[in-house]
Amino acid sequence: MTDSRLTPETRTRALERLAASTTPGEELDILVIGGGVTGAGIALDAASRGLSTAVVEAQDWAAGTSSRSSKLVHGGLRYLQMLDFKLVLEALKERDLLLTEIAPHLVRPLPFLYPLRHRVFERAFVGAGILLYDLLASVRRGRRALPFHRHLSRAGLTKAFPDFAKSAAVGAIEYWDANVDDARLVLTVLRTAASYGAHAASRTQIVELTKNAAGAVDGAVVMDLETGTTFPVRAKTVISSTGVWTEESQALADDEGGLRVLASKGIHIVVPRERIQGTPGLILQTSKSVLFVIPWSRYWVIGTTDTPWHEELMNPVATAADIDYVIAEANKVLAHPISRDDVIGTWAGLRPLLQPGTKEGTQSAKVSREHTVASPVPGLVSIAGGKFTTYRVMAKDAVDFALGAAAKHQPCVTARIPLEGARGFLTAERELASVIESLGWDKALTDHLFHRYGANIRDIADIAHADATAAARLEHAPAYLRAELVYAMTHEGALHLDDLMMRRTRMVYEYADEAQDALPEVAALAEAVLGWSPEQTAREVDLYRRRAAADARAAEQPDDASAARERLTAEEVVPMVDLAARTTH
Repeated sequence: MTDSRLTPETRTRALERLAASTTPGEELDILVIGGGVTGAGIALDAASRGLSTAVVEAQDWAAGTSSRSSKLVHGGLRYLQMLDFKLVLEALKERDLLLTEIAPHLVRPLPFLYPLRHRVFERAFVGAGILLYDLLASVRRGRRALPFHRHLSRAGLTKAFPDFAKSAAVGAIEYWDANVDDARLVLTVLRTAASYGAHAASRTQIVELTKNAAGAVDGAVVMDLETGTTFPVRAKTVISSTGVWTEESQALADDEGGLRVLASKGIHIVVPRERIQGTPGLILQTSKSVLFVIPWSRYWVIGTTDTPWHEELMNPVATAADIDYVIAEANKVLAHPISRDDVIGTWAGLRPLLQPGTKEGTQSAKVSREHTVASPVPGLVSIAGGKFTTYRVMAKDAVDFALGAAAKHQPCVTARIPLEGARGFLTAERELASVIESLGWDKALTDHLFHRYGANIRDIADIAHADATAAARLEHAPAYLRAELVYAMTHEGALHLDDLMMRRTRMVYEYADEAQDALPEVAALAEAVLGWSPEQTAREVDLYRRRAAADARAAEQPDDASAARERLTAEEVVPMVDLAARTTH
């Protein structure tokens, strides 16, 4: 086991290891493209099997779909309607593993209400489905991770959720799933992978896949986007886990085979917690999608949509029509309707939906209902589709596929690996009681910190003790400590202001105007810790403000095309290379 910290220095060492892979005997076993949840899971799976592993990400870690989900860890209740028992069973097993063993500090139980409009038939039909859901969760050995469901009358529904309109349901069924800060889970998986020896470099883009004389992929050409430096990397297998960029990544191998992926947009809105009176979440069937109303800390997350996205992939945005649709669907069951004035933030993400079949020339594939692992060309493995909850199974399938018959001798062990911060999580609060008291942290703040860092709260406490100013809350974002921002840069690989505001914390949608009031304080911390010049600090702040303004304009547009045009007016802090342009030359 090695140090799990992600820092500018560990990134530099990772790039050096990548460059050294062209030296005889130093070839990597696995090079992973993509730093979302699946890519992070693959890096952990491969490294924990003893394989020399590196993972690169063209943006920040989890900057794509993996920071823009519904933030749920669930079995997929809707798949029971499709009679896909195997998929639900697999997802429930992974949900419970995360809750009890792998990430109990990050994944928390959450009750949901399934409202019923009819007294007899619907209650019997839905109740049977949710009973089966609970029974499938009981198949796993050991104590149940979550309570069984229960039926509620109309009075019980009103008691649990006072703001549920009395005319909207005759009762409900309460069942349990879980929630998670998706970006934090990705970072935690990556840090755990680093502790097993994986080399991780963000803002590092694959710009070419190289081949040997036999036509097999034997590595890549990578670009350090921070410096523009380009160099070759050698690896026995390259695994592409790039989500909606799957086809662009495959095209770098100059081959017609591979997976076909369609980008589907899902948006969420954020409403202050006090605006809706209720304790559990809601799951609502709409004519177009399933809508969740999810309690989260100081606010509600409401979404999602499911619409094709044909614009540029890096920055999907919510349109006025998207936001109005979500509000209208939520208002069908709320006694006190919400409006655009109640929305303090939004986000949009792209689901990588697999299309039927694979491209001609694909040599082999392993398929499940949710994800596919394929080899478009020898030496290259692609994985796409899937769901956040089953990232560990997807990672296992990808590495097993890459190893082939050798996987029997190097089996997956990640089901038995607690993620960073999980070990000692249950005893840390008691052991640190005197430290917590000396720092003046109240119960709400302590719960917030344990839910984000688990046993690694010790590192936050050390930072706060070393510098009294770090123990203070941010003036304009008081949900967060200054120490958390420092920790994000010294332990979690944050390199830019966007990384701090959008993924290490979620200030971007937790505070009005994307938390621009907090920018000066956060930027000053980054300048001190990362050694920015005053000019760089000013640039980072200016780019963030420009992006926030572009997001606001996009949210007023009636359709995807006009919203995407507005978003494109904002310059990226570290632009990616246009792969499509490279592959056409």
